[in-house]
Amino acid sequence: MKNRKTTLLILGLLSAIGPFSIDLYLPAFDIIAQDFNTNVENVQLSLTSFFIGIAFGQMIYGPLLDKYGRKKPLLVGLGIYVVASILCAFTRDINHLILLRFLQALGSCGGMVGARAMVADYYSSREAARVFSLLMLVIGVSPILAPSIGAFMLQHLDWHYIFIFLTILAAVILLGTKFLLPESYAGNKELSLKPKSILSNFWQVLSNNTFISYCLIGSISSAGTYAYLAGSSFIMQTLFGLSKSQYGLAFAFIASAMIIATQINRWLLKKHSSARISLIANIWQACIGICMVIALSLNLLTFPTLLILIFLFLFGYGFIFPNTSAIALSPFKGLAGSASALLGCIQMAIGALASAVVSLLHNSTAWPMLSVMAFGAVASLVLHLFVRRFVKTNTELA
Repeated sequence: MKNRKTTLLILGLLSAIGPFSIDLYLPAFDIIAQDFNTNVENVQLSLTSFFIGIAFGQMIYGPLLDKYGRKKPLLVGLGIYVVASILCAFTRDINHLILLRFLQALGSCGGMVGARAMVADYYSSREAARVFSLLMLVIGVSPILAPSIGAFMLQHLDWHYIFIFLTILAAVILLGTKFLLPESYAGNKELSLKPKSILSNFWQVLSNNTFISYCLIGSISSAGTYAYLAGSSFIMQTLFGLSKSQYGLAFAFIASAMIIATQINRWLLKKHSSARISLIANIWQACIGICMVIALSLNLLTFPTLLILIFLFLFGYGFIFPNTSAIALSPFKGLAGSASALLGCIQMAIGALASAVVSLLHNSTAWPMLSVMAFGAVASLVLHLFVRRFVKTNTELA
């Protein structure tokens, strides 16, 4: 592969555009609520609609990526994202913002699906796990930079400029994809886009024990991350009184946990299997989730304690994501687009559910966020233990 570093950078940016779109405007929740004369819970729904859009949109891109190759659907998706971002910048109604965020998500998820499919195209199964860890380095920079950039922009500019910034960023990624990213799969023109054929391909993926087992393990584990995204702004800024810049720094510190974990994971993969690493990380994450709930119930949850516990929680997730993703996608090549779409769809659907539950259970305490985080971690561990003992999976990574 020519220009491997450039290719990895673009793949990372394509993967990060969705997360960056989430994290950049988190510090602006209270300002947007005031501007639209609504409450923070309604603004949180714009985050939920984004998750739903990503979950739904990936099901569209999967078949398109398998039929027309990887780049054409990517370029269309990025074009949709640019238009939606411009409209978000100029909207003056919370309901319109919720709808436009859904449309923005439809554009961004093409990059997420395409990047995962291209990793499966380019690399063998074990190498793919290392590449996913490397991509997480780029993705992990997003929650470190985005809230800080958002907080800085809010100190000098109106919140609408956040979406103008996203428009410019997406345009740069679009140009990089067009001119610098090599096509990894020309597509199979014989694949039918009729509903029956698409459903048949999806069923072929879903009926694979390796895929569905490790897809669900990783997706349920990710529920805690999405619960954190939905609730962190209120808890840190309102309950603990952090300023927007302080919140950005706290968010960056916590996000660094995933970067550290994913890079350690690349080294661990030289000696251990992906399944073993992800199982140990599952145990770690579940223990931390339980500790958070115990600390809260005993009124021991000071801000430093919360910060450290969430850091340790996401540290565990940094090992779970790349390994379960690589295992889930390992059985597929020709249907890598559909498999990647289903993987992302299920993960985002669970993420949307987690963020919606945090919003619906909002009671001006940390209970909704922390209880959802703990539940997701424990449920993922229980499933992982069941899979290891009772489910036969066909993968060199297990």
